[in-house]
Amino acid sequence: MTPDGWTEDDGALTRQFTFQDFSEAWGFMTRVAMLAETADHHPEWSNVYNRVDIRLTTHDAGGLTDKDTALATAINGLM
Repeated sequence: MTPDGWTEDDGALTRQFTFQDFSEAWGFMTRVAMLAETADHHPEWSNVYNRVDIRLTTHDAGGLTDKDTALATAINGLM
């Protein structure tokens, strides 16, 4: 099951987050980084000013796993 707001695309979960400014986007990325460290599962992501694009996939498994869904759900909890 794909978590709310996420799209399944080519073996990955993807989502774009938009914030009021760079500082808010950077703070969000910091919180995501702490979740990722705890889960030992790290996103592919990019940041341009107030936008953060996240792609979750499990490279070792060659696609989506429960780790991706769990991290996406945890990230949703930050919003």
